[in-house]
Amino acid sequence: MIDIDELLNAKEGENLEFKEAKNSFSLEILTSNACALANLGGGKIVLGVSDKRPRQVVGTNAFSQPEEIRRKLIDILKINVDFEILNVPKRVLIFIIASRPFGLPIQVKGVAYWKNGDSIIPMPSEIHRRIYEESGHDFSADICQKATLDDLDKSLVEGFRDKWYTKNKNTCLKNLDWIQVLRDCEAITTEGVTYAALILFGKKESLGRFLAQSKQYLNTMLQKLLVRLNIERSFVLVFLLIMTVFGN
Repeated sequence: MIDIDELLNAKEGENLEFKEAKNSFSLEILTSNACALANLGGGKIVLGVSDKRPRQVVGTNAFSQPEEIRRKLIDILKINVDFEILNVPKRVLIFIIASRPFGLPIQVKGVAYWKNGDSIIPMPSEIHRRIYEESGHDFSADICQKATLDDLDKSLVEGFRDKWYTKNKNTCLKNLDWIQVLRDCEAITTEGVTYAALILFGKKESLGRFLAQSKQYLNTMLQKLLVRLNIERSFVLVFLLIMTVFGN
């Protein structure tokens, strides 16, 4: 059982969040905070305790059905979430967030959250890369030196954008032009076109010119790309991506 005195005296840092939440608390804010904590190795979100020292138990009426909220967080974050209720004597609700998987950042609607001081922000690209590199070198992220944007099929990129939007309901995606989509998913960089871009969006003749390897090798690179994009591995989406690769 969690000790309330230890919580009140603990240092609020990257892995511990205090929220008064006397009457209610936003599920959206809870989810983004939980996402950030997971990406930082896991931690606790404590509702019903003041966030300024000296901390005091103020009690919370938020989330009267915490088990339901726990299930929603698990469904969104795809990691383990637990909770504990302390009555000291006022109600304190603590959500216990597990760490992200090795080599994979947690995302909410396509955004991986991170903490910068007291603020929850989108994860910096350098942190993204560092996490992906935990699982070893990713050849799909390498630059294909002779490839250009002319080797990519604009309609495939736009179709990918539409599927991405349909899945995540992120309105920012809906009107992105195809080149910005490529930048946002890191299929192209300032250095050029990646092999990932060719695998997903390459024209048939470009695949033959730059990727004459076997389908087995391409499928291995596709699986690495799925990890990099942190796309949920549902059967339908994997099927659509594989058809994008091999159906040109």
